[in-house]
Amino acid sequence: MYPNDRRYSKEHEWVMIEPDGRALVGITHYAQDHLGDVVFVDLPKPGAKVAQFQKLGEVESVKAVSDIFSPVAGQVAEVNERLTSKPELLNQDPYGMGWIARLSAVNRDDAKALMSAQEYEAYLKQLE
Repeated sequence: MYPNDRRYSKEHEWVMIEPDGRALVGITHYAQDHLGDVVFVDLPKPGAKVAQFQKLGEVESVKAVSDIFSPVAGQVAEVNERLTSKPELLNQDPYGMGWIARLSAVNRDDAKALMSAQEYEAYLKQLE
């Protein structure tokens, strides 16, 4: 359920380092499942610099409003504008069409410090 090509944070975000060195960021299946139906996504501003675990945006669902934290430091190069009109993509495809932001100038060491898919799944079992 959790793709092996990504790293995961305890705040339930994922990051995938792309071949060009940029990083794609989103929320995990666990996060979207616990949020319920997503109705709004507050995306970061392109060009914004973020530190690791700094607030990147917000997700509003029928249940709650939750902060999105950047799993790695970098600069927002691109945001998923489709989420503006189709926030439900976070529920439908959190690892594909539901990505949130693409970061450049990424600190790769930040990603190394995050959990692998197996470690994240073990972490989730502790939360049950």
